[in-house]
Amino acid sequence: MACNPSDEPISVNETLIAGKWVQTEAYISAGGPQYWVDVENGNEIIFSENKAFTSNRFAECTEGNFSINEDELLLDYNCAEISAEFENEQGFISYNLEFYGNYFILTPTSGPICIEGCSYKYQKE
Repeated sequence: MACNPSDEPISVNETLIAGKWVQTEAYISAGGPQYWVDVENGNEIIFSENKAFTSNRFAECTEGNFSINEDELLLDYNCAEISAEFENEQGFISYNLEFYGNYFILTPTSGPICIEGCSYKYQKE
């Protein structure tokens, strides 16, 4: 179920994004035009209104704090095991965030960045 291009993202804050979200699709390219593909058993992120989160993306580190600044999501994992290659200069894993209510799309803005572009769709569970 890909996004409808006529949908308009809405402004998001820590209260609106609170809850459990599961990655259901990835927007990828194999050198040509990008396209959506389904993701089975995708990463999960649980956001709390107190700006804490848990995630199963990294086995060695599963929790931290987050912030939202306009259309940017910043994840600050509470461990040193996260490789610096994933972090921006301030030490956050960062994404462009497009929020639509019952789903959102994350596009990496910290490394490693997909050369051909990539985005990830998360559905509210």
